[in-house]
Amino acid sequence: MSTSMYPSSKQIDALHKKYAPSKIMYDLVFVHCQIVCDIALSCIAARGLAVDPDLIRAGALLHDIGVYPLFAADGAMRAGVAYITHGTEGERILRQEGLPEAIWRMASHHTGVGLTIQDIEHQGLPLPRQDYTAETEAERLIMYADKFHSKTTPPYFNSYEWYRADVAKFGQNKVDKFDALATEFGVPDLVPLSARYGFVIR
Repeated sequence: MSTSMYPSSKQIDALHKKYAPSKIMYDLVFVHCQIVCDIALSCIAARGLAVDPDLIRAGALLHDIGVYPLFAADGAMRAGVAYITHGTEGERILRQEGLPEAIWRMASHHTGVGLTIQDIEHQGLPLPRQDYTAETEAERLIMYADKFHSKTTPPYFNSYEWYRADVAKFGQNKVDKFDALATEFGVPDLVPLSARYGFVIR
């Protein structure tokens, strides 16, 4: 640990390298986490949010560490695993590494706009029957910032309009939750980030 209660950038990078099965996966996941961090910090600056930026930085940079156990070195998903479990895998890793609850909850509570017990039951998701909804301002911000970038092939930035239309397939209540997050945190300007990282905005 650093002098802060949260891990330093060097310690965070070391954790990614410890669990990444290959440089291919490290690059994919770490860049996504850095982008989510950039978006979240831009929301803090634009809105003058009182949330702890050190917590946001650490949580954003580690929120997707649970992706690594699900993939082989060549970037192919392992047989018999489900991507939806990357959040709980991340919680497992971060708890095992002794990180505080405020950080490991960001791993297990950032999927979609929040997973409820009803979501898990109705969709037959391979997750423990409990709510994985973002409760604190910091958790909501990480969950929200995560929606604006996808680790697809190739990766994309997701416009507010694109994600809003995409989440609608899960019901109007999910659209309403996304809209509420946009009201709380504002819609980030993705144009500078698109230029910096070279990913198209869809």
